[in-house]
Amino acid sequence: MYNEYLDFACDIAIYAGKVMLDYYNRNINLDYKSDKTVVTYVDKEINSYLVARVKDKYSSHSVNGEEESYNKDSDYVWVCDPLDGTGMYVNHIPVFVFSLALVYKGDPIVGVVYNVIEDKMYYAMKGSGAYCNWERIYVNNRKLGDFGYRCNVEIFDNDIIDEVMLIKELKKYSKISSIGSVANSCMAIARGDFACDIFPGTTHGNCDLAASYLIVTEALGKVTNIYGEYQRYDKGIMGAVISNGVSHDEVLKIVRKYVK
Repeated sequence: MYNEYLDFACDIAIYAGKVMLDYYNRNINLDYKSDKTVVTYVDKEINSYLVARVKDKYSSHSVNGEEESYNKDSDYVWVCDPLDGTGMYVNHIPVFVFSLALVYKGDPIVGVVYNVIEDKMYYAMKGSGAYCNWERIYVNNRKLGDFGYRCNVEIFDNDIIDEVMLIKELKKYSKISSIGSVANSCMAIARGDFACDIFPGTTHGNCDLAASYLIVTEALGKVTNIYGEYQRYDKGIMGAVISNGVSHDEVLKIVRKYVK
């Protein structure tokens, strides 16, 4: 049903990957956004390309991009983080990915996350399962406290969660990482390597997570806001807990202790 939209998203992802690789080993000029996060020419170029392509092919749709948007009165919104992990990208640490979802009335129906360094295309259509390079993927079944349970915690300036205290408690039950790309971490959950991710992002947080929400849930995982509720992905979000679903409620109880 959504194959045409998925093909379009994958085409955009391939273009984004080429731009990322073209500039990856160069010295990149940086700008800083109001939230003190980094933005580059690469982010802007990819986002602008998406807007142009949507205007041309789906002119009645909207675009909600982390760097540029195209606002129409539409139930269909293309939600994009053109370069998730920009801070890692500019330091030549290869964990960055491209993320794009088509959201209908707040609900992601198509999602693509592309890791160009590994040439891995993760994708999902609502109700059709999650895949990486045509192979079906699933979350693992590890419980909080199990050997091998790994949780990624996104660390950046935020007014939602006291991450230091959260990590101090979580490390009693889990290995902790912070790889610098929430979408890449979510793909590790979807393919069964990680078990959980805690994300405090709000403004533009939907751009980071819209595609990952669909891919993880289609891989039989679970995604909620930090209060355990479903949330729309065509606007800013209230953080997120992304997991294999097995110990989701237990993780939420720990997270709520440290909500500011």
